[in-house]
Amino acid sequence: MKYLKFFDEIETIVLEDKLLKFLGVNNDGIIEFNYIDVVKTAGHSCATVAGGYLIALKGLKALYKNEIPTRGEIKVEVKKSPTEENLGVIGCVLSNITGATTNYGFGGIPTGKFKRRNTLFYNAQIDTDVVFTRLDTDKKVGINYKPENIVNPMEILMSAMGENSTLESKKTFPIRFQQMVKTLFDNADAVIEIKHG
Repeated sequence: MKYLKFFDEIETIVLEDKLLKFLGVNNDGIIEFNYIDVVKTAGHSCATVAGGYLIALKGLKALYKNEIPTRGEIKVEVKKSPTEENLGVIGCVLSNITGATTNYGFGGIPTGKFKRRNTLFYNAQIDTDVVFTRLDTDKKVGINYKPENIVNPMEILMSAMGENSTLESKKTFPIRFQQMVKTLFDNADAVIEIKHG
């Protein structure tokens, strides 16, 4: 698959997934996600997909500090419903990276270990956009995503679809849209806010 070069410049997310090791997928249980992985899952790259990735990247760093995050041992709470502001897309990205799922995930082996089901929740009673909780320590971090601090995705979209759009604006739209995504990654600290619980 061919894709934009800057995708490879985005920091990857490394986690330990004990289920991988248990089932013999690899010897150390280490799994690495990059931005193109979530682009493939979502089928596109936009401010929402980028936001999901940045929430995971920054949120897991805040939650685990210098430790490697443990995939499958993280509860994810999302403040809004999956149909509001495309939060379902962000939830999908977070599920892919953290292993957390609603009621459709892996139910665990017979001893109950490695359960992924019912660890992702929408419409949560929380004060931030997303909350990550370590299931081993109950430590929490809240994460807010504010792309509007830097970009206006709708303005770029309407420049190609609105009544006043020109042939030139339609032609340059894909380039400008992905440049907007790159701008979000280049300004990650300005669009991601971490609140320690």
